[in-house]
Amino acid sequence: MRLFARLITALAGLVVAAAGTLLAVEAAWALVRPRSPGLIFGPAALRDALSGFTWTSPTVRAVAIALVVLGAVLLVVAITAGHRDLRLHDPAPEVTVTTDRRSLARLVGHQVRDQDGVAGATVTAGAKRVRVKAAARFRESGDLRQRLTSTAERAVGDLPLPRAPKVLVSVEPPEERR
Repeated sequence: MRLFARLITALAGLVVAAAGTLLAVEAAWALVRPRSPGLIFGPAALRDALSGFTWTSPTVRAVAIALVVLGAVLLVVAITAGHRDLRLHDPAPEVTVTTDRRSLARLVGHQVRDQDGVAGATVTAGAKRVRVKAAARFRESGDLRQRLTSTAERAVGDLPLPRAPKVLVSVEPPEERR
């Protein structure tokens, strides 16, 4: 969702920047040549193009409805795109303790990568689930998956989370070198 919000804001920023640039170019052109009709489109051309529309025409109403719907969608995206922190047990009534998903993933990732036989690991964490994708260093991984599962569960269990997320571990064999 955050990626969608970033794309929408970048697109809106580009549209506003383009409109501002166009307005600045037209204003500069009107200062340099006051009697000209305009460089790209002039005020007279714009007035003539818009003179055929009234507030009750179907085109104006359709554009207005589309803008209202777009505004509502952007509002919902903006409200739901915030950081989703994971709440920890509060040490005192007046103290609130939180951590973010990235910190939880980093904590589990460091402990998983420190295990013998692990070439690398990627960890994604959320409130309900922690996913560990580890790459084994050797072809025969033996009990690597069980060790990584217990390590990740211990790392998550050491945190004062009200509800521990489910830990899912997958181990991939090392890639063949040619």
